[in-house]
Amino acid sequence: MATAEGQQHPIKIYLWIWFLLFLFSGFSYGTDFMPDGPLRTTLILTFMLVKAGLIIAIFMHMAWERLALIYAIFLPPVFILVFIVLMTIEGDYTFLTREIMFMFPG
Repeated sequence: MATAEGQQHPIKIYLWIWFLLFLFSGFSYGTDFMPDGPLRTTLILTFMLVKAGLIIAIFMHMAWERLALIYAIFLPPVFILVFIVLMTIEGDYTFLTREIMFMFPG
């Protein structure tokens, strides 16, 4: 007889997550009826991040992994995003400085 290795999780967890994913998808689609603006964009991004987090945590089994593996997977993209934000700020500063210098040559 073959023995099953690994841990089995109850089906109730997966069904609950499916329900939450459908619920948040409904909320996300409901934002289509809102006027354009920062609130709508924030809600869409929040629902997107919550759904992605649920999928990663439960369906990709990251909730049951060691902390070292979680850090190894998630920290590099976080650092890349921080560097992108820093370079965006630097680029805006450079652009603004050039605009000022071209408007008022000196």
